[in-house]
Amino acid sequence: MWAVIETGGKQYKVAPQEKIMVEKLEGKDGSNIKFDRVLLWSGDQEGKKLEIGQPYLEKALVSAKILKTAKDKKVIVLKYKPKKRYRVKKGHRQKYTEVEITGIKG
Repeated sequence: MWAVIETGGKQYKVAPQEKIMVEKLEGKDGSNIKFDRVLLWSGDQEGKKLEIGQPYLEKALVSAKILKTAKDKKVIVLKYKPKKRYRVKKGHRQKYTEVEITGIKG
C-alpha cells in the first residue's frame, strides 16, 4: 500500500513505516499529524488497485508522526561578476521536519 501526498508545494510517494523529510510543519516533536492532500492511492504494491484524485482524493488520509524538526546542511550562494570587483557570498539553512508515516487510509 502506498500513496502520493502533497505538502509544502512538493509531492512525495509514501508507504507505511517510511521516514521522509518535508518542509517545516507546525507541531511539536512526537505529535501526530494528518495529510489530507492525497493525489494518488494504491491498495497493493503492483499498482493494480489504483485511485487517482482530481486533484485530491476526498476519502483518503495519510497519518504520520513528527520525529524531529531541524535545519538542513548549509547551502552556499556565490555571486560573481568578472572585471567589476563584485563578489557576494551568502549561506542558507532550510528548516525541515522529519516524519514517519504510520498509516494510509484509502
